[in-house]
Amino acid sequence: MFNGFCLLEVVYEPADKIWSTKGEVQEKAKKEYIEALKILESELGNKPYFGGDNFGFIDIAMTGYYMWFEASEKCGNFSIEPECPTLMASAKRCLQRDSVVNSVPEPEKIVEFAFKIRKIYCV
Repeated sequence: MFNGFCLLEVVYEPADKIWSTKGEVQEKAKKEYIEALKILESELGNKPYFGGDNFGFIDIAMTGYYMWFEASEKCGNFSIEPECPTLMASAKRCLQRDSVVNSVPEPEKIVEFAFKIRKIYCV
């Protein structure tokens, strides 16, 4: 929980604005997104996974968000890694697992979909 909200909601809303807006609104959304990701990174600490040395439930749940990082970066023209290097390393580790690779869409498909969302919003 973060300020009474599920942290993943705090991550999702700014991400949605990154894909669907531009200008000052998008810039504000990028800052909010990074701040939420920094909270996740602080919870991760120096562990390879949220479950410590083992890929666990929280990591599985986070994979749904990790898949969208590249799309958010491309739509918003920014990079998450300089602000959240440990979280990005964990995300890459999770997304490279065979069980994940075989279960999620290819990253390029997600980026394409994100740009379709931008088109719908006329951005």
